[in-house]
Amino acid sequence: MSENGAAAADLTAADLVLRSTRVITPDGTRAASVAVAAGTITAVAAYDAAVPPGARLVDLGDDVLLPGLVDTHVHVNDPGRTEWEGFWTATRAAAAGGITTLVDMPLNSLPPTTTVDNLRTKREVAADKAHIDVGFWGGALPDNVKDLRPLHDAGVFGFKAFLSPSGVDEFPHLDDEQLGRSLAEIAGFDGLLIVHAEDPHHLESAPQQSGPKYADFLASRPRHAEDAAIGRLIAQAKRLHARVHVLHLSSSDALPLIAAAKAEGVRVTVETCPHYLTLTAEEVPDGASEFKCCPPIREAANQDLLWQALADGTIDCVVTDHSPSTADLKTADFATAWGGISGLQLSLPAVWTAARARGHSLEDVVRWMSTRTAQLAGLACKGAIEAGRDADFAVLAPDETFTVDPAQLQHRNRVTAYAGRTLYGVVKSTWLRGERIAAAGEFAEPKGRLLDRTP
Repeated sequence: MSENGAAAADLTAADLVLRSTRVITPDGTRAASVAVAAGTITAVAAYDAAVPPGARLVDLGDDVLLPGLVDTHVHVNDPGRTEWEGFWTATRAAAAGGITTLVDMPLNSLPPTTTVDNLRTKREVAADKAHIDVGFWGGALPDNVKDLRPLHDAGVFGFKAFLSPSGVDEFPHLDDEQLGRSLAEIAGFDGLLIVHAEDPHHLESAPQQSGPKYADFLASRPRHAEDAAIGRLIAQAKRLHARVHVLHLSSSDALPLIAAAKAEGVRVTVETCPHYLTLTAEEVPDGASEFKCCPPIREAANQDLLWQALADGTIDCVVTDHSPSTADLKTADFATAWGGISGLQLSLPAVWTAARARGHSLEDVVRWMSTRTAQLAGLACKGAIEAGRDADFAVLAPDETFTVDPAQLQHRNRVTAYAGRTLYGVVKSTWLRGERIAAAGEFAEPKGRLLDRTP
């Protein structure tokens, strides 16, 4: 059968057709009709392809159809700190922002995801609350090496570790010896270790000053703390031929080290976050701890180099590191305020606004926030609009703007560093396996699935 004949046959089987003048596919952006059957994309056909009898046509006009985003760095905090967030609110916020899959971090919930029993507890809590698909990272602690393989076999996507204090007592960090032991165990089954890379000795020797001045907080988390920890991680990965991933890269000074390691064949990937790409230290008001995160938002010149590294592939992907808390923990003292930025609902428009100003395309944004994040987690069914993938979509009006109103956010605690900002890119609707789950502030009942790592 010809290629056109195969496409026609697949379209005939469709129960849903989404049509747009701009569909972002792995081969570029084009006018197309996307056929869906039983929640799976069956064909990306010609724009004017005949809609089969019985299929529902949704004409999106000139709005852009892109694959649902995959956010691999989200702190849901449920159970145990559900007043900070929770699966119901986090996944609604994600759906409102065009995210159709998230992978939950193992800490800030009680219990943390560090044993199979704790993973089972978390899955039970999430099961009927997920508006989008949810997977889970496990945690690597000083005393749970014995639990790593069982967690891997139970379906976690990899393991999170800190090289400096995490901020919560139940999730201690790894020293060099403990990092080596955990990484050797994980390398034994070719798992993935994802790492908060700041060196505790550099942090301890940095000036520590309480109070509202952002400059004092920035000085307390220097770039060389990141650089030193990343160097240690790369050395261990090289020694063990292990897979490692650097979380929330903030320091541009580490980029040459990372680029050299990649060129040498070290199995290292790197992410950064919307707040590092869109916010700068120079604009953070004193006392405004909604901007506090660790590692910190740095200067504009640093940001320019992060964008350059995204463009050349040194940085692989962009994720939110959504790390909420109750509003009372966001005090005006940067030294004691909770460190974390809530970004799920706003990540796509925030990154798109900055990307378009720098000459990047929506295809670039899709690559950083959907395709590569799906690849990082090994989610072969996500991250692209092509036959055989899940019918997960975001519909975006890229040239429309809105002003961020915290009252319109779906996060449980509506504290945001983006309040009052005008952003490009209005998410018109979000689709999960061919069903519209969010549109115009309305949400379907939870239809998300709990995902396991696939072999």
